[in-house]
Amino acid sequence: MEIRIGIVNAPREVVVDMGDDTSVDDVKASIEAGVSASSLVWLTDRKGRQIAFPGERVAYVEIGVGGEDQRIGFS
Repeated sequence: MEIRIGIVNAPREVVVDMGDDTSVDDVKASIEAGVSASSLVWLTDRKGRQIAFPGERVAYVEIGVGGEDQRIGFS
């Protein structure tokens, strides 16, 4: 699962590649808790790296589940 987080006044978004066993509901609850408490949100990617971002600066969150529907190409 890939998560893209837009941060206010940041030129690039934060992209976290989560493990396939990660629950979407758990990720959403963690982000919502950090945003409502204006605290750091910590996520752990599939390689075990920990990524933090400030909850009060979140502009948007996009959660995508990988699979065959992700295609890129030119006709």
